[in-house]
Amino acid sequence: MAAKRGTKTSMKNMEKELLCPVCQEMYKQPLVLPCTHNVCQACAREVLGQQGYIGHGGDPSSEPTSPASTPSTRSPRLSRRTLPKPDRLDRLLKSGFGTYPGRKRGALHPQVIMFPCPACQGDVELGERGLAGLFRNLTLERVVERYRQSVSVGGAILCQLCKPPPLEATKGCTECRATFCNECFKLFHPWGTQKAQHEPTLPTLSFRPKGLMCPDHKEEVTHYCKTCQRLVCQLCRVRRTHSGHKITPVLSAYQALKDKLTKSLTYILGNQDTVQTQICELEETVRHTEVSGQQAKEEVSQLVRGLGAVLEEKRASLLQAIEECQQERLARLSAQIQEHRSLLDGSGLVGYAQEVLKETDQPCFVQAAKQLHNRIARATEALQTFRPAASSSFRHCQLDVGREMKLLTELNFLRVPEAPVIDTQRTFAYDQIFLCWRLPPHSPPAWHYTVEFRRTDVPAQPGPTRWQRREEVRGTSALLENPDTGSVYVLRVRGCNKAGYGEYSEDVHLHTPPAPGMIRTVGTTVVRRMPQWRRHHPSLS
Repeated sequence: MAAKRGTKTSMKNMEKELLCPVCQEMYKQPLVLPCTHNVCQACAREVLGQQGYIGHGGDPSSEPTSPASTPSTRSPRLSRRTLPKPDRLDRLLKSGFGTYPGRKRGALHPQVIMFPCPACQGDVELGERGLAGLFRNLTLERVVERYRQSVSVGGAILCQLCKPPPLEATKGCTECRATFCNECFKLFHPWGTQKAQHEPTLPTLSFRPKGLMCPDHKEEVTHYCKTCQRLVCQLCRVRRTHSGHKITPVLSAYQALKDKLTKSLTYILGNQDTVQTQICELEETVRHTEVSGQQAKEEVSQLVRGLGAVLEEKRASLLQAIEECQQERLARLSAQIQEHRSLLDGSGLVGYAQEVLKETDQPCFVQAAKQLHNRIARATEALQTFRPAASSSFRHCQLDVGREMKLLTELNFLRVPEAPVIDTQRTFAYDQIFLCWRLPPHSPPAWHYTVEFRRTDVPAQPGPTRWQRREEVRGTSALLENPDTGSVYVLRVRGCNKAGYGEYSEDVHLHTPPAPGMIRTVGTTVVRRMPQWRRHHPSLS
């Protein structure tokens, strides 16, 4: 009983995973775009129509002959016109009939259709055939149908071929993939034609074929092209388009992708305590950010008010800068919290992944799980390398009020020091490592520096890279004693002042010699020097 309640809760929480990014409603006959995002078939046609494409690889837009046709595309003179033969209409639909602006009959270089994906905000290339060359996401349709059944999302199903206002549908046709009222069913299934033999079914919002079919050859897909990352049929394999590509049976792709998704999902479900802990830490960071931001604003206000009316205009701009910084951080932290909430057991992403894993149709699973696995993998990586998306500190908002009045027009927040520049002429490695650096000419001053170093020739440990640190180094050089001989060290340095820490310098790699004799290595340059150079160096004497 508890497991049943948990499954129902998981289904309810996954609604945001099942909404079309165009219409913000449940997916209806979703198509998989080349960027792996999904969009309703009707929404895709509407988007392409707004881009100026007509008959974009789907059905002719003049008359409704498929479920994708909408009542608005139906001609008011339909009842007075002679309908084309149904067989001819089917051939036109299956051949990807259509035209678009600029295309001519027999054109040698037909226009390639571009689709503005509403999810990734990028233009994806659909090819010459447009939507007719896309796969239908049958797994997503099944998940949507199970979701509707679990939460009782329903309502009357309307006829897809009626003039507005449409009547309630009474029949469905799997062959035509449409729902009809009684009159429209008779109109589109005339006696004496092949369509008259179609068996009516109960009306439904989803008509699915028995298996995933190749949009180019209408054959069942049997293989997966790793090079193109696309499901292919037997005819696709022998075409020059996939010549030399790495093609595997769909069973292998199904098992490999299912194993990866299962492993990633198992890791997330097994680390729910970690997810909850990180969410609590993020919420605490949000609270500290709000408090620190408020404190920074108050301090800035006091300082600016003390400068009098001359600084009043400047005060407003500084407060606005802090507010924008605070809101940006809060937005990033809130987004990170939402991202982690989606990893909790019973949440939308996890619940959706669990439902996809129930898919037994191998091609459909491969099609649906690829984009899902990428999201799960990114979530897993974010979980493993967790850190808050923004700092709660506002030390960079401190003001220097000791400047002369002539600089008030340029008054701004303190800036952290710029990344130091390593002095390669004075940096070397022997029985000690001497690192020297300088700040760029126009960099804010640094009160002290932090030097970090590590060996690169040792096996990497699990987790983030571990650096050894030398804190609060005064001056622009540091001496590291007793390094391991015959080893490669990588070092970096950054400055710090009242505003906080600046950026790291570029990494410098130094090789300690295996035997007496000094070797200095910077990048790929190796210079051999005599040991007495050390005695003449003022920092080491």
